[in-house]
Amino acid sequence: MSTTAPAKKADPHAVNDPYAYHPADIEEPPRSLGKMLRRIGPGMILSASIVGSGELIATTTLGAEVGYVALWVILISCFIKPVVQSELGRYSIATGETGLAGFNHVPGPKAGVNWVVWAWAFMVIMTLFQIGAMFAGVAQVLNQLMPSIHVNLWVPGLAIITLFLLLGGGYERVEKLATIKVGLFTMLTFMCALMLTARPEFFNWSELAGGLSFQLPPAGLASAVAVFGITGVGAAELFMYPYWCVEKGYARYTGPRDGSPEWKRRADGWIAVMNLDIIASMVIYTVATIAFYLLGAGVLHSQGLVPASKDMIPVLSKMYTDTLGGWSVWLFYAGAIATLYGTIFAATAANSRVFADMARLLGFFPAGDYAARVRYRNGFVWALVLIAVAFFYGVQSPVWMVKLGGICQAAM
Repeated sequence: MSTTAPAKKADPHAVNDPYAYHPADIEEPPRSLGKMLRRIGPGMILSASIVGSGELIATTTLGAEVGYVALWVILISCFIKPVVQSELGRYSIATGETGLAGFNHVPGPKAGVNWVVWAWAFMVIMTLFQIGAMFAGVAQVLNQLMPSIHVNLWVPGLAIITLFLLLGGGYERVEKLATIKVGLFTMLTFMCALMLTARPEFFNWSELAGGLSFQLPPAGLASAVAVFGITGVGAAELFMYPYWCVEKGYARYTGPRDGSPEWKRRADGWIAVMNLDIIASMVIYTVATIAFYLLGAGVLHSQGLVPASKDMIPVLSKMYTDTLGGWSVWLFYAGAIATLYGTIFAATAANSRVFADMARLLGFFPAGDYAARVRYRNGFVWALVLIAVAFFYGVQSPVWMVKLGGICQAAM
């Protein structure tokens, strides 16, 4: 995409609108590494979306199915997508346009909006199968803790909590909750994977090296495609990222594009902060993804265990209990709730923003009407949560639901 799109005009009547420029918002970018690290954040939200169903369910399922042999799929998936992520974020900082507005410039047929925008909308609807699977995963954990309450009864309660947290929630709330969630389970899972290397019945270095040989058993092809679509920065997260960059303020701090040397200096500086944000998040989700895969390949594959619909959580919990001991099942339960529910929260928060922007592009409200944007965003929160819950009740197979969403992301 070109970076020559016209800059947005400042709206003096906009109040707390992160999508509008205000002269008072212009700010010189930090130059030292320490100060730059204090200004990252969008990547943490993205990591909260990433380290969820893809890692806990799809990645471990692939490892359980094929062993270590598909490790190369995980590494390629995590390392190649940040290049696209950086370009999308750079576009929003340089132009002030949102991600969908940028894609709306792509040549091709339009029906109100560009065909790429409609393709994104279809993909997100399909990824709601993943969100439904995550509702199911959290409900299964809670059912393990309180067996008297059926899984199907937990899901509506979780949906209500999600609506309560997201309706009217701004960027700061999402970033804080996402950061806590990412840190918690990533450290726990990394510790399990580290301890796995000391268990010869589950791990050996020659098998690990075989995972870099670019081979894949046919039996694991569907899971591998799904994992490639979900792990790392999936297609859904690539569309989300520019919106979190805008709401963090990188574009506002840069100011309207006027071509001046001062503007270019600020743009280069804030793009450098964004790239540091991308690198930091890539390190986090890559470590977490590899750890989940190694646990699935080492613990589950060696015992012939593959997560299925009804026993998904008990099977996955063996990754912890077989490496740390039986006591760690409580750590797994806490981590699974944090990971899966955190992804529900972060993904719904992001997708509701992008759908609201699609409504703007379709002409349902003008660009400067932030109050209307928030109303549409809240309406889409309701729709996204309720559709995901409906998908769960209609299918009730979390592993299959995650694979379906992953395949659609890979295609996108």
